[in-house]
This record gives sequence, C-alpha cells and structure tokens, in this order.
Amino acid sequence: MDVPFLDLAAQSAEIADEVLPVWQAQFMSAGFIGGLEVSAFERDYAEYIGVDHVVGVANGTDALELAYRAAGLGPGDEVIMPVNTFIATAEPATRIGAVPVFVDVDEHLLIDVPSVEAAITPRSRAIVPVHLYGQTAAVEDLAPIAEKHGLVIIEDAAQSQGASSTAGGAGTLARIAATSFYPGKNLGAAGDGGAVLTDDPAAAEFVRSYASHGSTVKYVHNRAGTNSRLDAIQASMLRAKLRRLEGWNEARREAAVRYSALLGDLSGVQLPVTRPGNSDVWHLYVVQVDHRDGVLKELNESGIGAAIHYPYPLHLTPAYEHLGYRQGEFPTAETAATRILSLPMFPHLDEARQVRVADALARAVDALAVRGT
Repeated sequence: MDVPFLDLAAQSAEIADEVLPVWQAQFMSAGFIGGLEVSAFERDYAEYIGVDHVVGVANGTDALELAYRAAGLGPGDEVIMPVNTFIATAEPATRIGAVPVFVDVDEHLLIDVPSVEAAITPRSRAIVPVHLYGQTAAVEDLAPIAEKHGLVIIEDAAQSQGASSTAGGAGTLARIAATSFYPGKNLGAAGDGGAVLTDDPAAAEFVRSYASHGSTVKYVHNRAGTNSRLDAIQASMLRAKLRRLEGWNEARREAAVRYSALLGDLSGVQLPVTRPGNSDVWHLYVVQVDHRDGVLKELNESGIGAAIHYPYPLHLTPAYEHLGYRQGEFPTAETAATRILSLPMFPHLDEARQVRVADALARAVDALAVRGT
C-alpha cells in the first residue's frame, strides 16, 4: 500500500532499542508469565488512566468477560449496548449466559442515551457504553439512568486509551472498565493483551483470582476460574509504548485536524464531529460517503489502506439472528453501516501521505457520483 491503514513498523522502530534488550533478558531468564514487568505495567497504566487497580489479562474480550463477571452478571441478565460495535462487546455477555440488548447510536455513532432508557426491562442489569473510535461516550448522562433502575455501568474502553470528556477519562467513569491491547490499538502489545480497570478493590481481587484459575494462593482455588494472564513479553512492550502514548495521541489529533482541513470542502464527504467537551484520541478517523463500497474499492486499488468499522450492526450478523431483531430497528446505525469509511490513521502519518489520501478520496467520490454505483 502507498499509504497503509496502520503502520506498526514505525512504532516498533521507535521503541526497538528499548524493548529488544528487555526481551532478550526475559528470554534468557525464562521469566515469561507474571513477574515484575507485568506488575510494573499494571502500576504504570493505573497511574496513567487514573484508577486504583489495573489487572492485566490475555486480551480485551477476556477483560470484558471478567468485568461482566465482577459486576455480578449471569444467566438471563440483560446487558444493554450499542449495536454498532465489534462483536467482542457482546460475545462475553453471551459466554456467561447473559443477553445482549442492542440499542441505536447518536450522531457521533456512540450509544444513544434515550434509546438506553427505552430498552430497560425488569431483566436489565447493565449498560455498556463503548468509547468507539477513540471518543468518550456520554457516561455522565447514563449514570442517573443506571442509578434510577439499579443498573451497573461497564465501560468498553478498548479504543480510547487516553481519551477524556468533561466528566473524566475514558475507563474512569464507572465502577469498572475493560480495555484491549490488540496491536492496532492506540496502546498495543506485540500480540494480544487486555486489562480490567477499577477503583473497587473487591472487583480487582475477583478479576485477578478468576483470571488465574480462581486462585490467589498456588493450588488453592476458591472458585472455578479461567486462564487469562498478560505475559511479560507483552507488558514490557506496553511499558515502552505507554511512555510515548501521550505524544502518539497528540500526533493522532494533529493528523485528524489535517484530515478535516483537507477534506472539509469535499462534496459528498461527511466528516466526524467530536462530542462537545471531548478530547478524542482518534483511534480511527471515520468519514461517511455515498457509494461507500465503490469508494473503498477505488481507494484500495489506488494504494490507500482504507477499511470499514463496522460493516454489519450486530443485530444483522448471523451470530445474533436468534435475538429476533429486524432490519430497520436501528436506523442511525444501519444507515451509517452503509456509509462509514475509516481512513489511514496512526501516529507517524505525515501530511504528504494525508494529501495522497485526500486526493484519492476526492477522485473516488467524484467518479462514483458520476457512475452512481
């Protein structure tokens, strides 16, 4: 690709001199599971995010499942979440026997607050706002609804490391939150990784125990848990990247400003709009265009690594057909799913490459407007 969707190699080159000696030492010592690097990363990330406890786990999906379990969710409980999210928000609910309840989104493609209240039933137990694309959802508006109905809020902060709103930082706005360190995230590991974030010591103790076979003392298992641990290899890379995260997030913000300037006058291109009071970290820069599939094809053929996040709202994916939702129930999300287009976005994206993206997008939009397909 002339302009890749994501350039992880540039990040790796920046941290190689710092990380590779640590990895070599870990290799020679065979200290792969747990240890000082993991506990140090948990401490550093807790300080960065602004919570009392961080528990590193194997991936973001596990982090959400552990957060759901720590919140007391179980079979038959309804968990309200936005319909335009990655399936990893819903899968953990399904795995514990709970029922995902989907709601529509607002103009920012974040969970629509009035739709949440309308979806509450006697079986509702939780609300899961997703901080999509590096934004921060309106947790402060959900809080009184949750309190009124006795629900717990669990933040899906997988895409928002370092984002904030006037209410506070993503991952600090509810009793418990989960995040992902998948390599493509703003803070990404070398492989999979995730974490549960909380100020609640009991929740942190539960997660740490459950993620280690239900044990806090070796061979003493207080519950039947699972195996979901962040390893030292991932933790050492995450520590190095965490030290650069603020700078990388600022570079993303600058790239977003450049995109908006370059694309602002393009007919047929709808730009993303930041929610008032938010400081977004632009995990993704998502525009909306007509003839999206054709535009995407043109961009990819021009060497531009564009993508779609996400092409199918969850109620229309085969895994959740059994819930009985119908096409047309979530008009904002369904319309957006046919129009959203994620442009290349990463900290090392320079203006010259963004100009190439903008030029290619303009040509594609114009060509598709003429052809009408």
